[in-house]
Amino acid sequence: MRQQRWFPIAVLALSLFAINVVARLVIRIGFHGNDTAESRASVVMFSIIGLVLATVTFVQCQRVSVSRWLPDLAAAAVGGMLLTVLVGPFISGDTPFSGGAGNFFSQIWLYGAFAIVGTLLGYWIATALGRDYRSKSLRAYAKARTTRPRRVVGR
Repeated sequence: MRQQRWFPIAVLALSLFAINVVARLVIRIGFHGNDTAESRASVVMFSIIGLVLATVTFVQCQRVSVSRWLPDLAAAAVGGMLLTVLVGPFISGDTPFSGGAGNFFSQIWLYGAFAIVGTLLGYWIATALGRDYRSKSLRAYAKARTTRPRRVVGR
């Protein structure tokens, strides 16, 4: 089961949802009714989600090409977002649309923005350090081309 392509996607999506669950439980237990603390905890939650995605991107872009890890990461982020937006409110005793459509869509926009920025940050750091898959491939190609012995042409 762990060799299936969907397994890491599901694990990452559930991990992102677990971050949301912890944030919602902290808000419900410690800061229920305090809107300022709830807003700050939400921003911290989205920041942690962005950092997790940046870390996963940094690790994955060193191992495989972008065409392999980006769809998987996007699927996991969308799955985590859907769980966060549609299932997460039930943990704090609400419903998904209890705060209105504006609150619902602002959560989607914030989640998407932090996920995109986190992914780009992880990829840009790996690229700047020359540790991404493409940079490694180009470095290996250049090394192979320069270390080959020169072919002797017969007379």
